[in-house]
Amino acid sequence: MSLVVTVSASPVAASRTQLLTAAVGASIAARGIEVQAVNVRDLPAEDLLWARGDAPGLRRAVDLIARADGVVVATPVYKAAYTGVLKTFLDLLPQFGLQGKAVLPLATGGTLAHVLAIDYSLRPVLMALGAQHVVGGLFILDKLLERQADGGLRIDREVKPRLDEVVGAFVASVRAGIADRARAAAAAADHAAPVPPS
Repeated sequence: MSLVVTVSASPVAASRTQLLTAAVGASIAARGIEVQAVNVRDLPAEDLLWARGDAPGLRRAVDLIARADGVVVATPVYKAAYTGVLKTFLDLLPQFGLQGKAVLPLATGGTLAHVLAIDYSLRPVLMALGAQHVVGGLFILDKLLERQADGGLRIDREVKPRLDEVVGAFVASVRAGIADRARAAAAAADHAAPVPPS
C-alpha cells in the first residue's frame, strides 16, 4: 500500500493549520492511501533544536518521511515565511530526503500579502531536498478556516473545491510516481534476467 506522511508545522496546539492537515490526511486516506501524521510541535524540542536526528523521538518521524511515497507539508505563514519549526525539521532530512516523492505544500495566514510564501520560500526548499514533483499548493486565509466546538474544522465553501482539486492532483502524482517506479523495477529485472541459450 502507498504511504503519505502529513507534516503539520504549526507551533500552536490545535491550530487551524493542524486541523487542516488532519482534514487533508482524512481526505487522502478516503482515497485508499495509508496516511501517517507528523506534528512537528510534538517532537522533542531539544533534540529538534540540536539536530539530533538519531534521537528516538525524531528517528520515527525521519524514517516515516524516508518510507513515504508522498508528503503533505502544511505551515502557517509568519513574517512572510514558513515557520522556524518546519525549517528545523526539514534540516534533519538527508540532502535528498524527498527524492522520488510527490509533495503537497499548504499554507495558512492572516493576509493575502503572504499568498506567494509557498512559491517564494517553501517550494525552493522542497525542490532542494529532491522532491520528484511539488504539486501546485494552496494558501488559505485563516478566516476561511473555522474551528468547530467538537474540535473539527469548517472549511469555507468557496475554498473547499480548490482544496479538493490540489489534493486530487497530489494523489494522482503519488500514484503516478509509484507506477513509474514499478515499471523501472520491472525493466531492470528484465534486463538483469539471464538470456536462455538458443
